[in-house]
Amino acid sequence: MSSQHKILQPGKNCWTMQSASRLGIVVDSADYFRAFAESCRNAQRRILILGWDFDRRERLFREDKPFEGSDELGDFLVDLVNRKKSLQIYLLSWDFNMIYAIERELLPALRLRLQTPHRFHFRLDGRHPSGASHHQKVVVVDDRVAFVGGIDLSRWRWDTPEHRADDPRRIDPNGKPYPPFHDMMMVVEGDVAYKLSELARTRWRRSGGRYIRRMKPVGDSPWPESVTPLLTQVPVAISRTEPVYRQRKAVAEVRQLYLDGIESAERFIYIENQYFTSQALTRALVSRLQEEDGPEVVLVLPQKTGGWLEQVTMDVLRTRELEKLRAADKYDRLAVYFPYQPGLGEHCISVHAKLLVVDDRLLRIGSSNTSNRSMGLDTECDLAIESQQSDDAVTREIRATRRRLLAEHLDCSVDQVTEAEQSAGNLIEAIRSLQGEGRSLRPLDEQVPEPVNELVPDASVVDPPEPFSSEYFVSQYVPSDGRQTGKRQLLLFALVVVGLLALAAAWRWTPMQSWLSPDLLHQGLDLLPNPWVRALVTVLVVILASTAMVPLTLLAILSGVLFSAWQAFVYVLVGAVISASLGFLLGRRLSQGLVERLAGSKIKSLSKRLAKRGTLAVALLRLLPVAPFTVFNLVAGASHLNFRQFVVGSMLGLMPGLAAITLFSRSLWDAIANPSAMNLLIVALVGGVLVIFSWLAKRWLRS
Repeated sequence: MSSQHKILQPGKNCWTMQSASRLGIVVDSADYFRAFAESCRNAQRRILILGWDFDRRERLFREDKPFEGSDELGDFLVDLVNRKKSLQIYLLSWDFNMIYAIERELLPALRLRLQTPHRFHFRLDGRHPSGASHHQKVVVVDDRVAFVGGIDLSRWRWDTPEHRADDPRRIDPNGKPYPPFHDMMMVVEGDVAYKLSELARTRWRRSGGRYIRRMKPVGDSPWPESVTPLLTQVPVAISRTEPVYRQRKAVAEVRQLYLDGIESAERFIYIENQYFTSQALTRALVSRLQEEDGPEVVLVLPQKTGGWLEQVTMDVLRTRELEKLRAADKYDRLAVYFPYQPGLGEHCISVHAKLLVVDDRLLRIGSSNTSNRSMGLDTECDLAIESQQSDDAVTREIRATRRRLLAEHLDCSVDQVTEAEQSAGNLIEAIRSLQGEGRSLRPLDEQVPEPVNELVPDASVVDPPEPFSSEYFVSQYVPSDGRQTGKRQLLLFALVVVGLLALAAAWRWTPMQSWLSPDLLHQGLDLLPNPWVRALVTVLVVILASTAMVPLTLLAILSGVLFSAWQAFVYVLVGAVISASLGFLLGRRLSQGLVERLAGSKIKSLSKRLAKRGTLAVALLRLLPVAPFTVFNLVAGASHLNFRQFVVGSMLGLMPGLAAITLFSRSLWDAIANPSAMNLLIVALVGGVLVIFSWLAKRWLRS
């Protein structure tokens, strides 16, 4: 294997390559939580934690706890800081979208700041483009040992490789059971951990935190005792995804490494992942499957994703991409599986891993999904190793790791996997020979009902590969061969979108937000002569403000404070529907005839789908915030959707959320202004109703 054939290339598909004095792989969260606790207890000076999610109540152990004191994550870290006077802990978690609020611990920042000493630093990181998330999962201890992979320090993660259907230990902090969970982390020591510290410290600074100094490693290594190193003195690559944001350029090393790995494959490509929706990776795999002597492709995916939002969006997109792969599989070299465990009923093993193995030559483990988002919108961090020559130590350990994972999924021994591969001569036949009736890998051949498929928009809306912008909007919805014919209209449309996004930024980051204070609005309403005039003015304000990109949620909250609950609901709903209608008509006017001229364009395909299931499609897209309110109005106006379908669908989609927000806002304001027992009881009752409503909405969406 000559140097020009190396897959890992710094500056192209990885940020840097650094040496790891020791490298290990931890499979499943029970072992990871143990290794994390051991390494943190060995820490002397600093622990850096980056995560997509964090739950301070999550227990690190379910039995055989190796130390005294609490093993709840928050208490465990606080105790470390209190016992070790030289230790600093920095915890950075994504400032999550409110659509995940039901599934997460509320007010984590406030709770942690109230209970932690000053050397425990905690921040929520919301400095990213609209619609993006910080998805990296990185822990660095004393700048000497680092963990990177797919496991967050959060609820619903802990599990063992057995993934038992009835494991009584698999319960969340609220005492509720959850389905089995499969994932992995890579643990490294040495120069690569020091470089990962730089990544974490940079993220902390960008989030608004203070500068964290570089630290020269001293003393004993905090390597976890339970992890046996697989390799020593091995080069490790760090690959990242970072979106364009403010003055920072995009980083797409994750995407390029996937593509380079797929292109270099000679015998097989083995992927375990939570999603499979990346159109770029689909195209690359289609090309390899169409080759007469191309590699085998084995995908291990969950039977279905766990959350209601993912099931009505990402699972549908996955089906579309898998159909393309199956259509290209002329030589029977594609196998798509899910890990089956008897006794789970309607649940399944949640495959959350982010693993790529190519020819037992390249192994990567990290946070990136095989989705469009992970290629360009969310922040990601992966680690990768590559063998230097055939059958060297790296090759042998990559092969052993892959066989260990297959043995776990197929409920057999590693020796049986080895024997099956040697006997069959290829990977897919080996897997087929080991499949059984009990726990095993089973073919994933799900079918999405056509009405559901028609409801879900294109991946460019649900799973975008880059931040929303006017340039992205035009590039996705107008084909290159049609952009010249409608040049003036496209320019006008783009200017409108840019203006709207600029207004949205102004409401969030400039003194304009002070114009919407309740006291100032109360003073303005007092100047109006009677209730009918106040109602008319309020509706007009909602129309203008929502059109000008003031968040509709904020308008609903303010209205709930200023008026009675039913008045606020009616005013905001009427104003929002009128504003949506104006946006729809403006989109139709700006794009009059454009859709018809651009035959074959994405917007024409989407618009016909919207028109076929118009009312229900609009209602669903109002419930699921996949695009800015005003921008969606413009897109709908440029479609084949008729005006009545749009208005009715908008009303159906807006009513549940607006009713809940306005009702709760008024009750909460009354409780703050007059904290009587009755008002506090009303807040509690309203909160209970919202929880029930959310649960019913989730059930409806699942059905």
